[in-house]
Amino acid sequence: MKQQRGFSLIELVITITVLTILTMGVLPLVKVAVKRQKEQQLRDTLRQIRTAIDEFHRDTIGMVCTGVALTSQQQVQQQQSSFIDPRSKVVISDCTIFGVDNPDHYPPDLETLVNGVNVLPRGSMGGGRGQLGVNATDVGGQLSTKQKVYLRGLPVDPMTGKSDWELRSSYDPHDAGSWGGENVWDVRSKSRETALNGEKYSDW
Repeated sequence: MKQQRGFSLIELVITITVLTILTMGVLPLVKVAVKRQKEQQLRDTLRQIRTAIDEFHRDTIGMVCTGVALTSQQQVQQQQSSFIDPRSKVVISDCTIFGVDNPDHYPPDLETLVNGVNVLPRGSMGGGRGQLGVNATDVGGQLSTKQKVYLRGLPVDPMTGKSDWELRSSYDPHDAGSWGGENVWDVRSKSRETALNGEKYSDW
């Protein structure tokens, strides 16, 4: 009967050493790959939110708030907003969501993009080229209560794992440490970690 030959102690030591070296070399590569994937998710998420903010703002150009007291700055802005972006097919009709400290008409918060706002089709009451041609008080409730949603849900920050973002108002300085609260002009990650390219995620 033949004897079964097993591994010697030195062979086991060599095998374990080689596997350890390979593992130590692979783990950092795996961590980098995971981090790079999260960074791409962050870029995509930021682009999604910023696109929604820009789309919301486009839909406020040319809006008419009859019966609402407008500041002189708001009146000037309405007069200057003769050009309507062809990508905007509706105009926001609910003027109550904009406070007097938000004449730029950016969304007051991110929840507004998720909950939706009342809109009117552009040109539904006529009007010249580049003009709105609608008035929120001139149409029936059926049109004025039609809602448009800009975000299906509040995205999660892949770096923090939370739907909590650092907000910037159009009146906040670039290096502001807190949100002014007038509107949401931009969003950033609350993560203070450093990206693979050496930048801070909070600066993206």
